[in-house]
Amino acid sequence: MNRITNQGITFDDVLLEPAYSEIVPRDADVRTLLTRNIYLNIPILSSPMDTVTESDLAIALAQEGGMGVIHKNMSISDQTREVDKVKRSENGIIVDPITLPPEETVGTARKIMEEHKVSGVPITSNGFLRGILTRRDLKFLLDNQQKIDEVMTKNNLITASESTKLEDAERILTKNKVEKLLLVDDHYRLKGLITIKDIDKLTSFPQACKDVRGRLRVGAAVGVYDYERVESLIKAGVDVLVVDSAHGHSGNVLETVRRIKKQYSIEIIAGNVATGDGASALVQAGADIVAPSGMIDGMVGVIRESLDDNNYDHIPILSYSIKYASALYGPFRVAAEGAPKFGDRRSYQADYCNINEAVKEVALDIEEGADMVMVKPAHTYLDVIHKIKQIYPEIPLAAYHTSGEYAM
Repeated sequence: MNRITNQGITFDDVLLEPAYSEIVPRDADVRTLLTRNIYLNIPILSSPMDTVTESDLAIALAQEGGMGVIHKNMSISDQTREVDKVKRSENGIIVDPITLPPEETVGTARKIMEEHKVSGVPITSNGFLRGILTRRDLKFLLDNQQKIDEVMTKNNLITASESTKLEDAERILTKNKVEKLLLVDDHYRLKGLITIKDIDKLTSFPQACKDVRGRLRVGAAVGVYDYERVESLIKAGVDVLVVDSAHGHSGNVLETVRRIKKQYSIEIIAGNVATGDGASALVQAGADIVAPSGMIDGMVGVIRESLDDNNYDHIPILSYSIKYASALYGPFRVAAEGAPKFGDRRSYQADYCNINEAVKEVALDIEEGADMVMVKPAHTYLDVIHKIKQIYPEIPLAAYHTSGEYAM
């Protein structure tokens, strides 16, 4: 009895054949539209998984030109705080700096500075600038109950007009050998803040993915009917929401997308869907980008064809190609004892064993119509990108590179 019902192939049966090209990697433009209004300088998002994306990874990825999506497996306040950390981590001009009143305690100031990873805080009363408190002021203080007014710098503050440009701000900071420039109006009301750190980052990360105010972009995942979370994240400045569901072609997901789009001006990624009808339904509900399920090979092509047939050719498709790329580099340290490792195929059905497999999967999905790649978990993909560029230089793909530490 013949038990072979179908003939299949594996990654090892497939080769990407290089063709003639005049494109070299340095000339490739890998920018892409995530939505109608958001550009990514590299077409990569990090997955909203609780073992992958929080503020540290979102900051690093946005600095390289991509975007991180903060997971929702935490309280609303905690997720909002993670988004806020990203939005405040890098600015051109900070128009809403964190401030404290003079009567607050040193202990509170230390907590705020540690939480937001800042080295100084302007001190204001009813919006008027009174001084600045820096780590230098706190360095030798032992009494956390001491009032800020007693230790802050009050005299000879380095200030400038609120209309000061970054180039002029850099000259002022360098001349006065300080790290923070306080922007005030004619009545000495605090209007903004420019830091030398942010100016340096403009040079260090010229391809960073930023909003119109010069802040790093960040996304966040939400569940169905989770409108309180949505409101809090939008107030924190989130750039895109991911309505995250295992089955996106369902009434509760569609209703959630409709209501969010009706109430707020926010970009939405919605999924996961496994059919063209599911993708079209999400677009009709208001989704700006659809995420196909990774359950079926060739799904990107099916959904691309369906969207095009329904005149939704402007809707991008998110590919989950490099599903478990950390397996390329062996086991990583896990969050808890006994948690599965990525090299364990018993725990993960879509594991990739080597760089070649990941490259082939990316190439196939992009050929089928994927507009960008979501990596989960994010680790070190530079070798993958180098491999793609060597054998298939036209593919619009770039990668985020870290020191190798797994982002928890």
